[in-house]
Amino acid sequence: MPADATPPDNKGAPEHPQVVTGPSSVPFGPGGADPAPDVKKAESMFSPLRHPAFRMIWIATLVANMGTLIQNVGAGWQMAILTPSHDMVALVQASTTLPVMILAIAAGALADNFPRRLVMLSAQSFLLVVSLVLAVVAFMGLLTPWLLLTFTFLLGCGNAMHLPSWQASMRDMVPREDLPAAVTLNSMSFNLMRSVGPAIGGIIVASSGPATAFALNAISYTAVIYALARWKSPQEARSLPPEKIGGAIAAGLRYVALSPKLGRVILRGLVFGVSAIIMLALLPVIARDVLQAEARTFGVLLGAFGLGAIGGAFAAPRLRKQFRIETIVAGAFLLYAMGTLVVAFSSFQPVTMIGLMMGGASWVSALSLFNVSVQLSTPRWVVGRVLSIYQTATFGGMAMGSWLWGALSESFTIQITLLIAVGVMLLGALMGRIWPMPDFNNENLDPADTFSAPALRLDLKPQSGPIMIMIDWDIPPENTAAFLAAMTARRRVRIRDGARQWALLRDLENPDIWVETYHVPTWVEYIRHNIRRTRADVESYNALRALHQGEGDPPVHRMIERQTVPLTDDLVIPPKLP
Repeated sequence: MPADATPPDNKGAPEHPQVVTGPSSVPFGPGGADPAPDVKKAESMFSPLRHPAFRMIWIATLVANMGTLIQNVGAGWQMAILTPSHDMVALVQASTTLPVMILAIAAGALADNFPRRLVMLSAQSFLLVVSLVLAVVAFMGLLTPWLLLTFTFLLGCGNAMHLPSWQASMRDMVPREDLPAAVTLNSMSFNLMRSVGPAIGGIIVASSGPATAFALNAISYTAVIYALARWKSPQEARSLPPEKIGGAIAAGLRYVALSPKLGRVILRGLVFGVSAIIMLALLPVIARDVLQAEARTFGVLLGAFGLGAIGGAFAAPRLRKQFRIETIVAGAFLLYAMGTLVVAFSSFQPVTMIGLMMGGASWVSALSLFNVSVQLSTPRWVVGRVLSIYQTATFGGMAMGSWLWGALSESFTIQITLLIAVGVMLLGALMGRIWPMPDFNNENLDPADTFSAPALRLDLKPQSGPIMIMIDWDIPPENTAAFLAAMTARRRVRIRDGARQWALLRDLENPDIWVETYHVPTWVEYIRHNIRRTRADVESYNALRALHQGEGDPPVHRMIERQTVPLTDDLVIPPKLP
């Protein structure tokens, strides 16, 4: 045996034992993993509030959302006062969502590699400081259009850093069956405040000016900081060092690229973000130019959108029980298109409010379903990054849409721009005919906890490598077709979890022997690769293990590559002339 190979007593140790062991493990027989809890069995939309941690932070988030919406009214109306440009008004919304597109993936990597509670505390503290400075500058009368956009962009950066950790933390606060309701409640908390916050914000802006709105927003962040400081988050045991940011981002992108279902969800989120943001992006202009209204009316219109979103949140549990996910999402696109048509042809405030309510109901229905679908289709080790990629697509679409609709409304009319957006929404509804939304994933994506690092006779460092893995499969001829089919799925799982240069080799002298090989860059990445396995992945191993005719589990060879032969030895060197 080569000196770099593992010792004989570990050589055959399987990477996926057939039975999961440990205090919290569940045996897996021939039928595979125990079924995951059915998310449709949750009692009601309010069931997550039974859990103290979620309830405490949710209430604090209500307060913060109130402050955020008051600030949004102040910023939107302040820009409408500072400049008549439709572009600049729409860019207020874009400057809030653009940072999510830029920073969310890095924020997701932080959420998966560092304590999420500390990440959220840091983000909220940053938001508090920026809001205070914005309020001071506004009170001093120094705000300009571009300076206002700078502050709203910085606030967007803070929210971008907060969102992946907050959304990924919901699974630390509530059980799986309550997760859809928790995500819907989270959306409802924002929209509950949207129904009253903008109206209050309009009154504050009209009576005291935007600077007071900015100051109240700064105060609201203290509620979330207090709740996070009190929350005793689960202490996740981390036996490995954090991943480097670049590698962590690459791992998240690779996971999404090799998960077709996630790709469909993210694509629909992008299209929805681009098209649906038009109502919010152009609402200050609609209030000012179409309805000939003031700040109070602008707040009331935003409140109508939020009121519709609350109605959508209450309807969500019943809709999920009665219809497939694709039906609900397509319906949300169509209802939003109808609401946009109402807004496009209305010059009467109550009718415009009806259209906005239709949009709000569609908004929360679609976005909450996208979010839940992502969370239920993603294991814990990468959930922050996958959520951030989804948010990058969705909020990036909102940022692009805000700029696009603002530019089009400058070139054409507001009505024509709204009608173009309706066409995009109809396209989003029809996309489901080709790429339908997946139904909720009931696979058990909890960690398998089946891998134990072998005892090595070499003194390897965490960064030692590259590491080559070879697994010997003894497959009888009658099982060859089933083996190749199972290996196709295994290859995707291997590469998804970090393997490189995966290959399947067949012995020419003994055709029953197949060798699965792959590389990882370092020993610590090999350990990380294996602990990423989920209980659903164990089924893949069990299917392959049933086809293996050798005694015991397939032997595993773990080897470290060493370059000991000079490269020039492979060259033909001409002899020296006398």
